[in-house]
Amino acid sequence: MKVRIDKDTCQGHGQCVMLCPAVFDDDEEGFGVVKSEQVPEEAENACERAEANCPEQAIQITR
Repeated sequence: MKVRIDKDTCQGHGQCVMLCPAVFDDDEEGFGVVKSEQVPEEAENACERAEANCPEQAIQITR
């Protein structure tokens, strides 16, 4: 599974970081960033929850 954040859509709510800190982090302005595009298997469920809970639907997962 791979993940990315659309930086033009992200508004910096931080849901992704709270739900999946293994994959997501905040940049210096408080917007979500992906630590590594390739999601570790043990973080896949948390990453899917982050995608489902993103208010702007800025997270895209590909398999």
